[in-house]
Amino acid sequence: MSTTIGFIGLGLIGGSIAKAFKKNITDCHITAFDISPEALELAVSQQIVDVATSQIDESFRICDYIFLCAPVQKNDTNLHKIKEFMKNDCIITDVGSVKNNIHQHILAADLEEHFIGGHPMAGSERYGFANSKASLLENAYYILTPTPKTPSHKLAAFRELILQTGAIPLILDYKQHDYVTAAISHLPHVIAASLVNLVHDSDSDEGIMKMVAAGGFKDITRIASSSAQMWQQICLTNTDNISLLLGKYIDSLINIQNQLKMRNGNSLYQLFDDAREYRDSFINTSSGPIKRSYVLTVDIADQAGSLAAITTILAVNGINIKNIGITHNREQEYGALRLEFYDEAAIEKAKELLTQRSYLIYEKKL
Repeated sequence: MSTTIGFIGLGLIGGSIAKAFKKNITDCHITAFDISPEALELAVSQQIVDVATSQIDESFRICDYIFLCAPVQKNDTNLHKIKEFMKNDCIITDVGSVKNNIHQHILAADLEEHFIGGHPMAGSERYGFANSKASLLENAYYILTPTPKTPSHKLAAFRELILQTGAIPLILDYKQHDYVTAAISHLPHVIAASLVNLVHDSDSDEGIMKMVAAGGFKDITRIASSSAQMWQQICLTNTDNISLLLGKYIDSLINIQNQLKMRNGNSLYQLFDDAREYRDSFINTSSGPIKRSYVLTVDIADQAGSLAAITTILAVNGINIKNIGITHNREQEYGALRLEFYDEAAIEKAKELLTQRSYLIYEKKL
């Protein structure tokens, strides 16, 4: 039986969901609207989109599901447009990381029986259809927020559909969702952005901080490269929860500052030890979204052929490298070449091969 799915907005998330459906659903027909003709043209050329339209119109009338993937502030307008073209048993969903706003729009539009809120907890600092990929949602939680009027059989069917993306569906009340994501997603982006701006404002004229910024700074601020427009809208739609948790965070920072001023070694130790123990518990659970990374760093000579020699050793022994890079600044790092592998078997075999050839290697557990 054919499944027809509509997308209003075809950026990173919408594009990735569409690609996952095309890859994993045998008979899947996709209709899409986007304000970018280039995105639509690329999606059609990649055979992801079957029908591309420059406006929300009759093309969506046959859709079993419609995904609202445009910026959050467009949802109200798009809902009123799509309502005119929905068939009676169509389910509408969204992909926004704040649910209160869309649920209020759904209530106002009298579409509660047709709506299941959605939040795929995956993404990238990159954006746009060109950066989308079918594997983006694999093993990520995909939160579903049905309304009180969502039919149970429709929720069950939609959950099965989401499983086709490789994601893990999790059903929550939308108010609980917004509080949880404010803590684990929205507040970290605010903190990352403020830290980057602090370094910018505190740096010397020569830019020494920027030049030597290393592992810790890069790890905690990677997400500051995300879309400014998107995070502006998130802050303006989940304001109360973010503000509440930001206040608690500010209080904790003031307490840490006081412990620093008093040179309270026991308190500072407890701060880092409690954080380490709780953070490690995220990785050690088999069901959590934070997975262990398999990373080695290797000391290599700064001469032609050194990098090629290592990659050749691994390649001829059938070991795939997930990521590779040169470590220029070695804060909490050893070795110059950073190698990341897909699983424990690969990293163990790589360690054995490189050690046999007298390479000095270090394993970094993340």
